Amino acid sequence: MISSGSRLAEDIRYGLAHWEELTRFLDDGRLELDTNPVENAIRPICLTRKIALFADHEVGAENWALLSSLVATCRLNDVNPVAYIAETLDAIINGHPQSGVEDLMPWRFRKSSTPNP
Repeated sequence: MISSGSRLAEDIRYGLAHWEELTRFLDDGRLELDTNPVENAIRPICLTRKIALFADHEVGAENWALLSSLVATCRLNDVNPVAYIAETLDAIINGHPQSGVEDLMPWRFRKSSTPNP
């Protein structure tokens, strides 16, 4: 018998309330059973975000977070962040239309660029 106020009872209630989400990976083979790969991928981003808290100004911290997110997105898409940023800025300077911003996203960047390790 388990006391209804025990930690185990709370955990069981949580599991039952989230059963669909907890078993979703059974229906979709692309989903991972655990979140370790995702957590490992975002850990540097979280550390960078904490470092950015020490920026002198809120706008500076926001810019740092934006750049960190952009670099992480490049890495997740096997794109060299330096090459991507350089070519994207060059395209913007050369008049790339604002309506075509989707073409400038990291996942659309040419895959022939050297990936960043």
